[in-house]
Amino acid sequence: MVATFIDPNRHRAVLFDLDGVLTDTARLHATAWKRVFDRYLAERPSNPAEDHGPFTDADYRHHVDGKSRVDGVLDFLRARGIWLPRGDATDAPGAETAHGLGALKDEQFAAAVDEEGVEAFPDAVRLVESLHRGGIATAVVSASRNCARVLARAGLADAFDVRVDGVVAAELGLPGKPDPALLLEAARRLGAEPSRSVVVEDAEAGIAAARAGGFALVLGVARTGAPSALVEAGADVVVPSLAEVVVAASGQRRLSEVPDGLEHWDTVAARVRGRRPVLLLDFDGTLAPIQEDPAKVSLSVSTRTALQDLARHCPVGVISGRDLRDVRSKVRLEGVWCAGSHGFELAGPGGEPIAQRAGEAALPDLDAAEQCLSAQVAGVAGALVDRKRFSLAVHYRNVRPEEVDHVITTAQQVGAQLPGLRVAHGRKVVELLPDIDWNKGRALRWLLEQAGLTDPGLVPVYAGDDYTDEDALQEVHDEGLGVVVLSPEHGDRLTWAHVSVAGTGPLIELLSRLAGRPR
Repeated sequence: MVATFIDPNRHRAVLFDLDGVLTDTARLHATAWKRVFDRYLAERPSNPAEDHGPFTDADYRHHVDGKSRVDGVLDFLRARGIWLPRGDATDAPGAETAHGLGALKDEQFAAAVDEEGVEAFPDAVRLVESLHRGGIATAVVSASRNCARVLARAGLADAFDVRVDGVVAAELGLPGKPDPALLLEAARRLGAEPSRSVVVEDAEAGIAAARAGGFALVLGVARTGAPSALVEAGADVVVPSLAEVVVAASGQRRLSEVPDGLEHWDTVAARVRGRRPVLLLDFDGTLAPIQEDPAKVSLSVSTRTALQDLARHCPVGVISGRDLRDVRSKVRLEGVWCAGSHGFELAGPGGEPIAQRAGEAALPDLDAAEQCLSAQVAGVAGALVDRKRFSLAVHYRNVRPEEVDHVITTAQQVGAQLPGLRVAHGRKVVELLPDIDWNKGRALRWLLEQAGLTDPGLVPVYAGDDYTDEDALQEVHDEGLGVVVLSPEHGDRLTWAHVSVAGTGPLIELLSRLAGRPR
C-alpha cells in the first residue's frame, strides 16, 4: 500500500474526527441510534406514506454519522417520510421532537460508554504522537456532546491542542457537518489556514464538510466499510488504517498540479539528463483504454507499432496486474520484458517465467477466496471475479450503483478472513493479493535487477494511471521519471508523478521523444 504523507513543510495542523477515527465508539453510537429509532418507528401509527422499517447501517452512514444529533434525527426521519418539530434543548429525553429523540439517544450512548468503556485505536495514537514530534498542531472535531467524556475514558484527554465538539457548537450557534463551520472554528483556534491543514474523517458528512471548507488534504478512514462512499463525498485519499499515514516530507502533489509532459518538456529533459531511458509501463488504462469487459482490452495497431519501434532503441517493460501469460498474449512484442500479477511473475524477451517464491505460499488462500467470492457475488449483476495466478480481482465497473458497496465490502471481508492475503483498491476493482511486502514498485526494481538494467547511465521511466501504479511512481521518484496518464475517474488525487499526459497517444509521443524517436 502506498503511504499517505502529512508533510510538515506543507501542513500546519491536522483535525481529527472522534468516533471511528480516534476511538471505537462509532459502534456504540450506531447501536444507540438503532435502539431509539427502531422503538420509535415500531410505536408510531401505521402510515402508507412512511417507512417504518428497522434502522440500518446504511441509514447510520448516510443520514446520521458525523452530524449533530438533532440534524441526524431530522435527516433520517425525513428520509422515511416523517417530519418532526425540531423542539429545543429543554425537551425531555424521548419527547417527540428532534431534540427529545436526540437526548434519549445521548442517554443510551452515555450508559454504553460507562458500561463497556472506550478504546483508542493504536494506529491513531501513534499518528497523533508522530504529529506532535513533527511540530504539527492537532485538534479533535466532533458533533458529539460526549466528546470530552469519550476522550477521557480513552486516555486522550490531553492529547490535542484544541477540542471543538457539540458543546462548543451549541455555545457558538455553529451548524453541524456537512457544514464546515466546526472544522473552520478548530482551524481558527489553532491559528492554521484551512489550505495548510489536514482533516481525517470516517463519515460522509465530515468528508463533505472538509471539502467545502477548502482543506489541503481530506483523508478518509474506512476501517470496516467500503471506501467508495468516502471517495464520492470528496476524500482525496481513503486508507483502511491510520498506520498507512506517514508524517514526513513527500514529493506527492495533486493531479491538477502535475505539469503536462509535452508542454513542459524542459522538466522531462532535466529528469533524464542525457541518460538512456528504460521504459516501464502499466497496461490497462495506460497502453490500452479501459473496457467494461477486461478480456476485450487490447493494444491499438498504432500503439503496438510505436512500442515495437521503441523496443529497438531502448529497453521496454510492461508491468501489469494481469497474469503473466495474459500480459504476454496482449503485448506480443519482440524484445519486451513483461511482469504479471503486479510483478509476482516476470519473463524477459522469449525467456522462461520467473516467479516470486514468497507469493506462492498464498496460492491456497487465493483458491479459497475465489471459491467464496464467486459464490457470494454470483447474484450481483455485472460483478466479475477474475482469478489470476497470484491475485484475485473483483470488478464492479458494471455493477448497479446501489450494489457497489456490497461488492466492495464482501471482497474486503473475504480478504480479512484469510491471513495470507491483503486487499488493494484500483479503478473500479478490489484485488486480493499475497500479504507480503510486495507491490509494483518492488516489481519494478526486481525487473531492473533481473534484466541487468541498473547501470548509472540508464534512467527508469514509469508510466501508469491507477492507484496501484503509485508504488512504482514512488520507486522512480528520486532517480527517474514518473508519468501519470490522467483519467477523470480519479478526480484530483495525490500522485508521485513528475509529469502527466492526457492519454495513450500523448504518452507514446512523450516516450518517443525520450527515446530520440520523435513522431
